Amino acid sequence: MIRVLKNIARLAHICQTLAVYDVLVPHEYAKSVPASLRGTARLWGRPDPAFAKLPPGARLAKALERMGPSALKIGQLLATRPDILGVEMTRGLECLQDRLPPFAQSQAREIVESELGRPLGEIFSAFGPSVAAASIAQVHQAQTTDDPPRRVAVKVLRPHIAEDFARDFEAFRFLARTAERFFAEARRLRLCALVETLANCVAIELDLRMEGAAASEFAQNMRSDVQDENAFRLPAPDWSRTSARVLTSEWIEGTPLRDVEALKAAGHDPKRIAVILLQSFLTHALRDGFFHADMHPGNLFVDEQGRICAVDFGIMGRLDPAMRRFLAETLGGFLTRDYMRVAQVHFDAGFVSKNQSVETFAQALRAVGEPIFGQTARDVSMARLLEQLFDITRHFDMQLQPQLVLLQKTMMVVEGVARSLDPEFDIWESSRPIIEQWMVDHIGPEARLREAAEGLSSLGRLAQHFPQMLHDTEIIAAQLADGGLRLPSDSLQAIAQTQLKRTRHVRVALWIAAGALGILAVGMF
Repeated sequence: MIRVLKNIARLAHICQTLAVYDVLVPHEYAKSVPASLRGTARLWGRPDPAFAKLPPGARLAKALERMGPSALKIGQLLATRPDILGVEMTRGLECLQDRLPPFAQSQAREIVESELGRPLGEIFSAFGPSVAAASIAQVHQAQTTDDPPRRVAVKVLRPHIAEDFARDFEAFRFLARTAERFFAEARRLRLCALVETLANCVAIELDLRMEGAAASEFAQNMRSDVQDENAFRLPAPDWSRTSARVLTSEWIEGTPLRDVEALKAAGHDPKRIAVILLQSFLTHALRDGFFHADMHPGNLFVDEQGRICAVDFGIMGRLDPAMRRFLAETLGGFLTRDYMRVAQVHFDAGFVSKNQSVETFAQALRAVGEPIFGQTARDVSMARLLEQLFDITRHFDMQLQPQLVLLQKTMMVVEGVARSLDPEFDIWESSRPIIEQWMVDHIGPEARLREAAEGLSSLGRLAQHFPQMLHDTEIIAAQLADGGLRLPSDSLQAIAQTQLKRTRHVRVALWIAAGALGILAVGMF
């Protein structure tokens, strides 16, 4: 009971803050909200007129800043989910980057010494003030005590940040459970699953060793492609100076991607960089199933060699092979304007209920895709396209897939960065070679032959054991027909000794297969 009361008190504080900033029920949407809900919102307080002229997304961003670091991080994560808050609201949240005041330098030094177990002077010969402060951590420039010394970036978690998140997520879980209990839309949006996804993302971010591991895995994936290595560069972690609350990595020196004029002055071609950025992102997502999911301009630089340098690997996205195939076929279908194929891919994946019409769904996709073709690249709005796709999901009662939504949102951010570099940037034509090559490699004739060869190999291994399995099945079928299975104790002991020599998953598979074949055999008598 005490825990429930604490959760209610925390949610009440959140509601009061949102009401003051006019984002609990924004006045722009008030007419479309039931009167009872508007009345309930007023109970939490009146909006401050000082914020009335700001768009709703900007007001929400200010409210989250007011609530503190943990709320700010949740806002950053929600900025990747326009299906929850809408495109306009999430666009306002994109400004939540490195905007918090830093915590004291003395605290940062204490955390580093405590985590690494040595006096600071033995680890770094110089340890400067904070150069960037975000919701979870802040970054200091430092110099190692190595010979020769190296410049490094030292990321340090905020004090007590883990406790703040634990408190907030307990309240959010309570709210999500309550919402799903009473509202169908909350169940469709899978709010409980969303909260757990956010909680898992934050848990990973609160262990900076995980961020270092993500950067290491990302770099390893790129080493398999020389072209990738020449186009993209990542800071290498310094594992001897890294712990759960401290991450030390190579210092990146480069021109910020957001400063187009500085890029031109340094001799870089912004149009080339825009294409590399999008194609690298798609390559990482489709080929590796592992992509940087926080590619805002503050995390991207260009070094002297013209390579794009990415930092901050706290938010990463993953796509399993089935989801990558779904993504490639969907994008390929849009590129070729084959909307029936795109619709069928959604139905085959189980994202759309079988009681819906595949033809009607294809028609809805056509309504989204056709207006894109024939327009100039400047006139195509990915934000608007994304908004229309989310409207379709609501109309067809689709279960949303968080990993795909994160990918779509990241793609929209990447396109926005690319457009800032090249106003005429065409996301479709830049995407085409990556998508087509992936489809040739994984869906084309050669891929089918590889799958067939693998399938035949598996069938060959199964055929070696089939005679014994058939013999065992005949015995099982005969005993079932004669009143059921009868196993003497010595037989049970022999079976147990035999099974212990096998792996657990093989044992389970054989018993299921034998049981199924036995049932089929009984049906033949």
